[in-house]
Amino acid sequence: MTVFLTIIVIALFGITLWQMSKILKLSQLKGADNSQVANDKDNNMQGKLMLGFVIFIYLLTIFCFVKYHTFFLPESASEHGVGYDQLMLISMVLIMFVQIITQGLLHYFAYKYRGKEGNKALFFADNDKLEFIWTIIPVIVLAGLIIYGLFTWTDIMNIDEKEGDPLIIELYAYQFDWRARYSGEDNVLGKANVRFIEGVNTLGVDVSDNYGKDDKITNELHLPVNRKVIFKMRSQDILHSAYMPFFRAQMNVVPGMITEFSYTPTMTSEEMRNSEFMVEKVATINKIRREKSKKLVAAGEEALEPYEFDYYLLCNKICGASHYNMQMKMVVESEEDFNAWLATQQTFGEQLSAQASN
Repeated sequence: MTVFLTIIVIALFGITLWQMSKILKLSQLKGADNSQVANDKDNNMQGKLMLGFVIFIYLLTIFCFVKYHTFFLPESASEHGVGYDQLMLISMVLIMFVQIITQGLLHYFAYKYRGKEGNKALFFADNDKLEFIWTIIPVIVLAGLIIYGLFTWTDIMNIDEKEGDPLIIELYAYQFDWRARYSGEDNVLGKANVRFIEGVNTLGVDVSDNYGKDDKITNELHLPVNRKVIFKMRSQDILHSAYMPFFRAQMNVVPGMITEFSYTPTMTSEEMRNSEFMVEKVATINKIRREKSKKLVAAGEEALEPYEFDYYLLCNKICGASHYNMQMKMVVESEEDFNAWLATQQTFGEQLSAQASN
């Protein structure tokens, strides 16, 4: 694939140089040779090609929506994601509406007003009414979108630790993995700093802070459904980004500071896995994997394992050579199952005691 793309790039670069040389040659003509100047036949052909192209892109757009809709994200698995998706839908509908009209007019006018021998273009110095219309309409539409977006953003980023009974979790990022730190029975995270990293204390929790003794550090992120979760994010080394696409959540994880994001999960992993959309999506993916497995087996390699859906926390900032593999499994479950799982995890104080005894 890399070789193929390289060949395409080189070919396109060669075509570009060829076209530039033709433009340079035409610019140097002084009326002696006009054999390469477009005539009516050329203009008719280009006009028809413009009409054909706009029809092609419309058909291609429809085909892509119909054929690849299973690769879109399903309904949001978080409470705030409904408003987020609605804002995205309104924006996309407006963009597609404007794109269809403007591209259609652009290509139609290119055909209708194609060059003809003896015709002269009509020139308008200005048209105040037309300029007012095409200025005020985008201003009103964009202002509405911006105001709606600001209200949506403010609602999403309204993080109140005193509201309800939120679960407080720290997401700790480092090249190239994640760790989750649960706040324990006191629901307060202990202080931490990368300077305290030593031995089992891989997150740099302050051992002198009693709030940190009951914290629990895990390699897998479990969340209770229908309970607000407040994430406090910290990076050990460089800039990362905590990306949870099914929950419509993303926040940069910045070295030297704590960033925050919160949401309420509304669908368990099992519910999402058994949803109609995800069943169809998984079937499509496994069909592709089976076809690829046949080629791998024929080449003497191992077949791919069937794909099974799980939520994942991903890094959405290119952070180094293994960025693609920086992920942590997420499990959304009932409150009872979550509490049962959390009870099996060792506290930070217990980890320190085990290290001291060893």
